[in-house]
Amino acid sequence: MPKRIQPPKPKSQQLLVEGKDDRHVIWALCERYQIPETFSIEVPKEEDEMGGVEILLEGLPNKLEQKRLQTLGIVVDADQDLQARWHSIRSKLEIVGYQNIPNIPSPEGWIHTQAELPKIGVWIMPNNQLPGMLEDFVAYLIPTDDQLHPKAIEILEHLEELTIHRYAEVKRPKALIHTWLAWQEKPGMPMGQAITAQVLTCNSTISETFINWLNSLFNSQDTDT
Repeated sequence: MPKRIQPPKPKSQQLLVEGKDDRHVIWALCERYQIPETFSIEVPKEEDEMGGVEILLEGLPNKLEQKRLQTLGIVVDADQDLQARWHSIRSKLEIVGYQNIPNIPSPEGWIHTQAELPKIGVWIMPNNQLPGMLEDFVAYLIPTDDQLHPKAIEILEHLEELTIHRYAEVKRPKALIHTWLAWQEKPGMPMGQAITAQVLTCNSTISETFINWLNSLFNSQDTDT
């Protein structure tokens, strides 16, 4: 009888994200910035191809009680209400025992250390200050002199004026970035691949701030930010 393959043990440092798109984008950024592989990027209930912020938050207290866990980063979308998202995360962390959590997230990403609990960090897409999602973050990586980006915006606005668009307003950032990606030399490449192929740039302030947050969380002894 063949020996059953055991799943790999979770790393002591983990970055918890909503879905596979988030993971591929972050992997690509880490590769471009040559970030040491000191942490794994985890998607909740990946085996069932599930994910999403609700599942992530629901499982957060149990995740933080894993015996080997030393550091946990959390990356979620603000969606339409940044403050509501922050408070939902804050309440879950307080259940576990974290204290002195600020009322608003830091623009540079929040990092907190507390005795007898894993080091914790939170980044709310796109930039800890505005409502939005991963696709808004990625849109900041479009080169500033790109001529297709304003055309993609015009196309979406025209469709909306004619009321023939089929996406909800909250999904507009997804429609925009994927419209823009559809017009590249390799049409329709995923966002992570577009970063690797340097179709998207990595010299923007937002990407550098995000990478600094990752490094401070996983690769340094820095305390609260």
